[in-house]
Parts: sequence; C-alpha cells; structure tokens
Amino acid sequence: MRLGLALGYWGRGPNPEHVPLAREAERLGYDSVWTAESWGSDVFTPLTWIAAHTTTIKLGTAVAQMAARSPTTTAMHALTLDHLSGGRMMLGLGLSGPQVVEGWYGRPFPKSPLTATREYVDVVRQVLRREGPVELAGRFHAHPYTGPDATGLGKPLKPITHPLRPGRLPVLLGAEGPRNIAQTTRIADGWLPLYWSPTRPEVYEASLAEAPDGFLVAPMAQVRVCDDVREGLLPVKTMLGFYIGGMGHARRNFHADLMARMGYEEEARRIQRLFLEGRREEAVLAVPDAFADEISLVGPRERIAERLESWRKGPVTDLLALSPDRESLRVLAELNS
Repeated sequence: MRLGLALGYWGRGPNPEHVPLAREAERLGYDSVWTAESWGSDVFTPLTWIAAHTTTIKLGTAVAQMAARSPTTTAMHALTLDHLSGGRMMLGLGLSGPQVVEGWYGRPFPKSPLTATREYVDVVRQVLRREGPVELAGRFHAHPYTGPDATGLGKPLKPITHPLRPGRLPVLLGAEGPRNIAQTTRIADGWLPLYWSPTRPEVYEASLAEAPDGFLVAPMAQVRVCDDVREGLLPVKTMLGFYIGGMGHARRNFHADLMARMGYEEEARRIQRLFLEGRREEAVLAVPDAFADEISLVGPRERIAERLESWRKGPVTDLLALSPDRESLRVLAELNS
C-alpha cells in the first residue's frame, strides 16, 4: 500500500505549511501529494507551486470539480502540469452536488450524473491521447457544441501541445454512489473514496466487483499521532459535521447518504438537521466517535500500527493521509515500510 499526502483546499488563505509538508512527504518516501477545491482556492495553482518545490513525488487533484471547467479546459491543465512536472500528474475528478454546482459554479446539475461523468471523462481522455480531433455526440458535453444557440461553425480540434504521456496520465474519480463507483471501475484508472472503513468491505464490494487489475483505490483518512484518542478525533468529527451537515442540500446530500449506507442513517439525519438549524457545534458533537474512528487513523503509535493492518488487507492501493504535522507523517511512513 502506497502512501500519499492529502492537503485539501485552503481556508481563509494559503497554508504556509503545505509546501514544507509536501517536501517532507517526498523525503519520507510518500508516493503522491494531493490538492483539492470547493468554493475558494482552485486545485491546480497550489499543485503547480508544489511541483516547483519537489522533484519526484506524484501530483494529484482530489478532486478537481467538473463543473468548474469544461472537460477540454481540465485536460489542458493536466496536460500542461504533466509537462512542467516531468510526468508526475494524476487527475482526480469529482461531480460535487447540486448545492455547489448550481449555487457556486452557476451551472445546472446534470439530471443524469452518470452520463455527464462518462462524457466528461471521454472528452478528457481524447485530449490526453491526442489521436485525433475531439468529437463527441454527447448530451452534456457535445464536441463540437450543438446546442440551440450554436452558430454551427464549431470545428473539431485536437490539442496543439503533444501530451508527455499520451493516454497514460491516470484519471481517477471521486464517486460516492454505488452505480457511480461501478461505472468508475469501467471508465477510470482509479477511485478516490471520501470515506473508507476497512471494517465494512461489504459497503463497496459489489461496486468494485469488476475493477480491473491495476485499478487504484485511494481513500483519504485523517492521520494523527496523539495520546488522547477522543481529543484526536475532534478534527475528524469537525470535518464530518461540515460535509454531512453543510456540504449539500437537506433533500440531496451525497455525503450524508453515504454515511447512512455505512450504517449510521439516524445519526446522519440528526447531524444534517442540527447543522441546518445553525447548531453547528452540536452537529459536530453528534458525529459518533465510532464512525470518525473507523475512517481515520488516530491515537498512539501502537494503536495506529494495529489498525493499519486492516487497511492493508483490503483493496486499498494508496492511503492518502490528511495529516497536520510532520511527526504523524513520519510515524505513518515507518509503520507502512
């Protein structure tokens, strides 16, 4: 099982520790470093900055929002950064949800998310292969554009820039629903789970049944070496409270639905209700310690070592550590060696 460092997206401003953490992860032998975006900092600029300060570690987006860019624009970013980094780019994509897509990006959330995702990946793949002009008679991502307001003058084009690794730049998807995950095994090189519990393999077993050899499974997990497990879980619960309560509409929140499928339906709905009522501290405290614990690696070194074994036994190929400090990164590297 390879290790990656997940840095997430910025809060109020850039985190001055991100580049030093990425360099330390590279020194410790981590395989990859990943950035993210939501409705603040973008995903590619910080990753480019990290690329300029590192030499060997792979560079991933976990995830780049599909609604933020047309698929050709996203492919241009990936193609460019792959050249600048010497072939270290890994493109992780995510669809997000209606609240963000329509509220922030000002785009309609697709009525057929699987079709929209499949078309988006198709166009990205065409650009990154550069075997011919990009053409797709798609419902959501037609190339050339053929909508009712089209001029009819669109011309199929292929990128001027030749890909550094034609057709070999990995594309991963941050899918959550069972059918979306199953489709991911057919159209992508890997999957980026938001929550992964090594004690509940049945949650994803059917969706991953047809995953091909070499398919990447790269979940994110908060990793924190500390003496007090309960205190160490508070950042995990804070993240969960926000995602389950606030990262989506009350009627359609994919993160809350996933928690429900993992056996915590009543708790997920309670967290949602408290968060939407403005009782955010109560929402965080309502996150069960047991759930926060099973999707993270928190506690003393010996406890993390014991729990890490269960992560190695399943289909996980890459563990992406959301880790706040160099000591936790070091301990994880030592335990995984």
